[in-house]
Amino acid sequence: MTARIMDSVFSWLEDSWFAEVVRGTDYLYPILESVHIIGITLLIGPAAAFDLRLLGLGRGAMRVTIAAHHLLRLSRLGFVIAAVTGVAMFVPGAGRIADRVSAPWKLGLILLAGLNILVFHRRTYRSVADWDMDQPTPVAARLAAVVSLTSWTGVTIAGRLLAYT
Repeated sequence: MTARIMDSVFSWLEDSWFAEVVRGTDYLYPILESVHIIGITLLIGPAAAFDLRLLGLGRGAMRVTIAAHHLLRLSRLGFVIAAVTGVAMFVPGAGRIADRVSAPWKLGLILLAGLNILVFHRRTYRSVADWDMDQPTPVAARLAAVVSLTSWTGVTIAGRLLAYT
């Protein structure tokens, strides 16, 4: 029953005016892909740099709060760009893409990364004043960094596999 509902949703998306625009406009899909890659770069690059700071790289040279202020702002922008372009590329081939083996992996890893961000900012980061500069990063923050690096790497790999699996 659920599969039939999802198939109906995917068919509706594929038949939408938006899907027709994406399919029917010359060069729009490759432009979306290019902007998607820029979004991924803006998301993962600064997030990885912040994660490496949490893992101890640059401790004593840069406060965690300063790294967070500058880097995570870019990551949020990158996430918005990647999400919007990702949805725009998904809609024209929703059923085909959703059937790919890597699709649930990509979505699941995005959810894991989001949950990791939520837990980190709601719990671990609240005590940043205690470990902002010269103190060792707490285990919870280092674990969040490892989960972040791993999940965003997995999202990227699963996203590339969407074209092949």
